[in-house]
Amino acid sequence: MTTPRALVPLADGCEELEAVTIIDILRRGGVDVTVASLTGETITASRSVRIEPDTGLDNALADDYDIVVLPGGGGGADRLEADSRIRELLVKMADSGKFVAAICAAPKVLAAAGLLENRTATSYPGYIDTNPAKGMRYSEDAVVQDGKLITSRGPGTAMDFALKLVEQLVSADRSREVEKALQRA
Repeated sequence: MTTPRALVPLADGCEELEAVTIIDILRRGGVDVTVASLTGETITASRSVRIEPDTGLDNALADDYDIVVLPGGGGGADRLEADSRIRELLVKMADSGKFVAAICAAPKVLAAAGLLENRTATSYPGYIDTNPAKGMRYSEDAVVQDGKLITSRGPGTAMDFALKLVEQLVSADRSREVEKALQRA
């Protein structure tokens, strides 16, 4: 079995708890994670935490991935939404039958790319529930999976979200192993 590959694009203003949790849990689960900033530079997250990317988005786009995962944070999601490379990547991933995932404010980026029409999704309150995509069903569940589209609510659900990604990319057994080692319960 080949190692699953994930791209986590970051922009200034992202939610650091979500970004770091996603990156960490995926790596613990055996996923090869590439962290790419839109500019190639260190990003400053929503609470002034600085995160050093592995590469810039332009370099990262030369590779193929099994999933693209968007952390939230209002400012970060705004910047991801405004970047045409992200929109093109999301559509390409979805059209190729690959996973697309977003948490917190970032599901609005999926909506802007046209990926939430006639789908079930969730987000931080006020992002996609107040202006839903055509035919979209909004859920208040912590993590929502609709085919290869996975969304989640916010910082408090980041670990459940990341574990769901490991389950889908690697296996349910591996997700349980990672969770057990975290001593959550």
